[in-house]
Amino acid sequence: MHFSTVDYVIFVLLLVASAGIGLYYAFSGGRQRTTQEFLLADRSMSCLPVSLSLLATFQSAVAILGAPSEIYTHGTQYWFLGCSYFLGLLIPAHIFIPVFYRLHLSSTYQYLELRFSKSVRICGTVTFIFQMVSYMHGDVYQIRYFHAFPLVNVYLNLFVITVTGFDLWGAVLAMGLVCTLYTALGGLKAVIWTDVFQTIVMFAGQLAVIIVGTHQAGGIAEVWKKAQNGSRISGLDLNPDPLERHTFWTLGVGGVFLMLALYGVNQAQVQRYLSSRTEKVAIMSCYAVFPCQQIVLTMGCLMGLVMYARYGEESPLDKGYVKSNDQMVLYFVMDVLQDLPGLPGLFVACLFSGALSTISSAFNSLATVTMEDLIKPHVAPMTEARATLLSKMLALGYGLVCLAMAYIASLMGSVLQAALSIFGMVGGPLLGLFCLGMFFPWANSTGALVGLVSGLVMAFWIGIGSFLSRMSASAPPVMNGTIIPDVGNMTTALMTTLITSKPRPSGVQALYSLSYMWYSAHNSATVVVVGLLVSFLTGKMRCFQMSVHKGVLVGLYKISEKGKGKKKYIYI
Repeated sequence: MHFSTVDYVIFVLLLVASAGIGLYYAFSGGRQRTTQEFLLADRSMSCLPVSLSLLATFQSAVAILGAPSEIYTHGTQYWFLGCSYFLGLLIPAHIFIPVFYRLHLSSTYQYLELRFSKSVRICGTVTFIFQMVSYMHGDVYQIRYFHAFPLVNVYLNLFVITVTGFDLWGAVLAMGLVCTLYTALGGLKAVIWTDVFQTIVMFAGQLAVIIVGTHQAGGIAEVWKKAQNGSRISGLDLNPDPLERHTFWTLGVGGVFLMLALYGVNQAQVQRYLSSRTEKVAIMSCYAVFPCQQIVLTMGCLMGLVMYARYGEESPLDKGYVKSNDQMVLYFVMDVLQDLPGLPGLFVACLFSGALSTISSAFNSLATVTMEDLIKPHVAPMTEARATLLSKMLALGYGLVCLAMAYIASLMGSVLQAALSIFGMVGGPLLGLFCLGMFFPWANSTGALVGLVSGLVMAFWIGIGSFLSRMSASAPPVMNGTIIPDVGNMTTALMTTLITSKPRPSGVQALYSLSYMWYSAHNSATVVVVGLLVSFLTGKMRCFQMSVHKGVLVGLYKISEKGKGKKKYIYI
């Protein structure tokens, strides 16, 4: 199964169109002359492009490949993640967006300096940079020969994309350089409008596969019947055990904290809110994401069911056609669409669109926080032209760093990749840091710093411990010092099950077995609890007055101006 000429043309058109949008905003009347225009699209964006850009940033290639594979393997329980979308978007719309928008911020971490101190702001910024750089290099290095082993089995849903007949580094460089080009030249406005284009491509690619696959399976009724017979249609699992990987509570409640970390305080998403022309537009954009996410989740579930209707229990993985679950979706796409030139290219363009939207958002947000949090406060005032040029250079620099890390990852292998992917868990501690500031007026800067460090330590501890536990659990069973051979018969299978079966984990092992959907909630709660305890022990911050101002709970704090020995009051 290989790409046709038409498939390659469609893929190239995606890259050309994405680069063209960036060049248009770089050299046309929409030219980015100020940091306000480059980093925040001059706060002029309307609801539709902002909402589609918010969706595109979330709907990465990870979700496009991961959701169908999850449904095929474990059933439709994953669909209940959609229950978390409501609160996960309602809370940011009415709590986080008004605070950030009314303070006229460029970086979310400016809030941390206003509320706590400059040191808390810097720590939050550095944590975010560490998180995004370690994540996005894996999203670039997603291209692999379809017949080869995947690069790694990446931890926490960072999937590896494998594509038929693509030259590995040709594809990586093409995607990385095009993304860097339109992000560095066109700024946030180019990123948002390319996200709109790429979102349309993503919908089209997934829809094409679902329609053709359903038709070949005999219709949607036949797909549903086969899924039911194969026990892939899951009911409502109300098991409250947090160690269970997917239940209604882990997905519907734990997923809320995951959504808050992404849509509430993540700079890449908040920057889109701040680019809206009014606060009402920003809130409406957040609302508009909800039905779009439900559609995307449903499409992923349908694709997984269509895959099951085609292969049943005899998966391409079991037959040795692919080397991991992450490759099954692409195998299915090439299998279903191989006689329809152009459609495989459309789906691969869909995957690349997911990767491009995620990476471009990362480049732009990293350039923003570096400029606003690490450079401007510590250097002499500079002209707008110089600041804009420096912002573009930062976006370009992060793009090159991303490509370099993708190359290093290809050399170092799975252990480094798995370790780096754990850094994606720092979204929980950052969420806890902002919640500590917004909801607990007596929390001070010392508590914030200690709480953030504690949350990060907890995240690394659980993440690395869980990874090592999984590695040891995947080792072949041993009896009396002898490894049991895999001879593929029922006796060996039964013996392996008896030897490797373990009681329900407790203590530290229970932490390592915690469902990944609870990571964000657990780590953010750690920051809040530790932050409050330390604040009480070191002298809680005095809030002179609390009031509701335009729907936002604000507090009046006394702040010392550095080096002036004066006091001022500020509402935060």
